[in-house]
Amino acid sequence: MLSIVVFLPVVAAVALLAVPRVSDAVVRWTWIAVSAVDLGLVVALWLGYESGSGYAYEVNRRWIPSVSSGYHIGVDGLSLPLVALTAVLFLACAIYSFRQTDRIRSFAALFMFLETVCLGVFVSLDLILFFVFFDLSIVGMYFVIAGWGHRNAAKAALQFFLYTFVGSLALLLGFIGLYLAAEPHTFDIVLLAEQNPLAGRGTIAALVLLALVVGLAIKTPTVPFHTWLPPAHTEAPAAGSAILAGVLLKLGTYGFVRIAMPVLPETWRAWGGVIVVVGVVSVLYGALVALAQRDFKRMIAYTSVNHMGYVILAVGAAGLLSTSDEQAHDLAVAGAVTQMVSHGLITGALFLLAGVLYARGGTYDLGAYGGLAGTAPRFAGLTAIAAFASLGLPGFSGFIAEFQIFTGSLPGAPVATALAFLGILITAALFLRAYQRVFLGSSTRAGVADLTAPETLSIAPLMVLATVLGLFPRFLLDLVEPAATVLGTLVGR
Repeated sequence: MLSIVVFLPVVAAVALLAVPRVSDAVVRWTWIAVSAVDLGLVVALWLGYESGSGYAYEVNRRWIPSVSSGYHIGVDGLSLPLVALTAVLFLACAIYSFRQTDRIRSFAALFMFLETVCLGVFVSLDLILFFVFFDLSIVGMYFVIAGWGHRNAAKAALQFFLYTFVGSLALLLGFIGLYLAAEPHTFDIVLLAEQNPLAGRGTIAALVLLALVVGLAIKTPTVPFHTWLPPAHTEAPAAGSAILAGVLLKLGTYGFVRIAMPVLPETWRAWGGVIVVVGVVSVLYGALVALAQRDFKRMIAYTSVNHMGYVILAVGAAGLLSTSDEQAHDLAVAGAVTQMVSHGLITGALFLLAGVLYARGGTYDLGAYGGLAGTAPRFAGLTAIAAFASLGLPGFSGFIAEFQIFTGSLPGAPVATALAFLGILITAALFLRAYQRVFLGSSTRAGVADLTAPETLSIAPLMVLATVLGLFPRFLLDLVEPAATVLGTLVGR
C-alpha cells in the first residue's frame, strides 16, 4: 500500500501527458482527485499505524545487488507525519491552482511528479533510493520556477538548481563514505544504524558527517547556505513557493534526523555544539533580515530560515544531551519534527496568501497596500491567523513545537537557547508590522477582491490543522515521541 501512496501521483501524471486531447477542466479535476485519493490513503496508513511499533508498511526488495542497495521503504513516527504533511499540501496546491490557465496539463503533471519524489524521500530506508528521490525533487522544482515564475524566474531557477545540486553531490559523497565503512558494504539505512560503521574513526567520521551536513544544510537551508532561497521564493509561482517551503525544505531537516544522527551517533555528539551555533545564527539572522524586508514574499522566505534554525538548534542540542538527559533529548527531537510539520502548514498557507496578494495587486511591496481588511475580510482574517500561528502564539502548532524545542534544548545549550528566544520577539514584530501595513489604516488600492472559493478551500484547512495540532498536540505527539525515544537509544549508545 505504501508504494501505491508514493507512485500514484506520478502514474496519474504520465497518464495525463499520454492522453493526446484532454480539456483543462479534466486536468484540474484529475489533479484534485488524485491528490485527494492519495491523502485518503495516507490517512488510512495513519489509522493503521501502531505507535512505537517501529517501521510499518515495510517493503524491502533487491534493486542494485552489486552495491547492496534495495528498494527499501517504510514509515515510523518520524516520517509518517511528514508524509501526511506532503499529501495535505499538494492537495491544497491542487485546489488553489483550480483557476490556473497557463499550460495547466504540464503544471499539474509536474506537481504530481513532485509529490511522488517528495513522498519517496520520506519513506526511503536506503541511501541510494533516498538520493534518487532527493535529486529528482531539485529537477521538478527547477522546472516549476523556470516555467511558471515571475520576471527573473530563469535566473532564480538556475541559482536554485546549482546550489542544491552541489548540496546533493556533497550528500552523495557522504553516502559513499558510509557504504565503504560498513562491513558488509551496504546502503541500507537500518543496517547502517545498527552497525555504526564509523565508530571510533574520528577524522574520517568527521569528514563524512561534514559531507552529510553540508548537503542537508543547503537543502534546509541554514546560514550561510541560504542565499538561493529568497530569489527562488520571490520568483516562483505561489503553489511552487508553498511546496518549496512546506515540503522541500523538510527534506534537509528530515535527513538530519533519519540519517546523520542515528548512523553517526558519536560524531554527531562530538560536533553537536557546532550544529547548535549554526541553528542559533540561522534563527537570529533569518528573523532580523526578514524584519528589514519590504517585499512580503521575501519576508516570508527569510522567516523560513528562522524557523528551520529552530529545528537545527533542537537536533544539535539533542546530540549534546543524548548520553546525559534522555527526556530532554527526546523532547528536543519531538519538537524538531513537530516544527517541521507546523512550519509546513503555516508557511505553506502564507505563501498561498502571498500569491493572492500578487494576483490582486501585481506586487509584493508592502508599501503598495493598505486598508485591505475593509475590502477583503476573509483574506485579512486568514492572513491574521497564519501570521499569529507563525509567530508562535499559544493555541497553534507553532507554539507547541517551539515550546518543546526550547524546553528540550535548554539543559544542553542554555546560552544558545536563550539567544534563540529573541527570534520569537523579532518574528512577532515583523509579522505585526507587515499586517498593519497591508490590511489596516487607510486604503491605497480600491476594489481589491476577496478570496475565491478555491483559494479559501485550499488555505483555510491548513489553518484548521495548525489550530487542531495546537489545541490537541497528542494527535501528533503520540506518533513522534515513541520514535524520538528509539532515535535517542541509537544516538546515545
